[in-house]
Amino acid sequence: MRILVLGGTGYLGGHVVERLRALPGTEVLDGGRSPAADVHVDLATVRTDPLAGELASVAPDAVINCAGAVGGDDVRLAEVNSRGPAVLCAALRQACPTTRLVHFGSVAEYGPGVPETRVRESAATRPLSAYGATKLAGTLTVTASGLDAVVLRIANPVGPGAPPAGLPGRVAGLLRAAGPDPDAVIRLGDLSAYRDFVDVRDVAGAAVLAATAPGPLPGVLNVGGGRAVPVRTLVHRLAEIAGFRGRIEEEGDGSARSGEVSWQCSDITAARRFLGWRPSRSLDESLTALWSAGARPGGDPSP
Repeated sequence: MRILVLGGTGYLGGHVVERLRALPGTEVLDGGRSPAADVHVDLATVRTDPLAGELASVAPDAVINCAGAVGGDDVRLAEVNSRGPAVLCAALRQACPTTRLVHFGSVAEYGPGVPETRVRESAATRPLSAYGATKLAGTLTVTASGLDAVVLRIANPVGPGAPPAGLPGRVAGLLRAAGPDPDAVIRLGDLSAYRDFVDVRDVAGAAVLAATAPGPLPGVLNVGGGRAVPVRTLVHRLAEIAGFRGRIEEEGDGSARSGEVSWQCSDITAARRFLGWRPSRSLDESLTALWSAGARPGGDPSP
């Protein structure tokens, strides 16, 4: 089986590529901006006809789109998260309309959750940020494309290689900088929100299952840990694993992107039903692996 991974050098994409390369009988193709890429593509600027030509030349059985922007201005977010999937779908329809497309969405598309409630794929979408809105636009394009496509709405990935742009990677960096100093103080925003965390390696496993599953799949599947965890718990547990001896203080609000979402938890029943997937690693395992591996110098923390 020949599988093309877009964004394979990023945080999520790197784990997807690693998982695919361990799969017997699978040829993994790289799609990205590097001249050495098998398919040269920058989803922020690519046009349909050139991309269709590239796709026709490699004829992938499946495409996994891990590319996405989480930062930058609204234009950048729209170019990568909204326009990019639209061009990709148009090129696939033109060049290889039977290819399976697995696209990485985000739980940010749902917006604010209801405490003590797991959100299902059928729930209303009410994104509160430009990031969530542009990811939702990409999801709608993919699900309406007429292709053999599935969107994986991914919760908050955590695990080895987490980049400093996301909270787990940023906290790990602060802990490393603080070292064993008992007088060290790490100051963060409000950590009272609840989030659904999922190991990045489990996300990669879900993507591989979605790319190789026989028959059609639902348009959207949630991929998360299936439980809400206080962000404060994650931070303090990572500090314990790191052997941090100082103090953690909360000052002001949390991040602007997620400050209005106090509760987030995904219902992952459908992923179990259609993919046979469920998370296999605990949050402790994810945090231990994150600390042991160190942080990547760059990459996207979430889809």
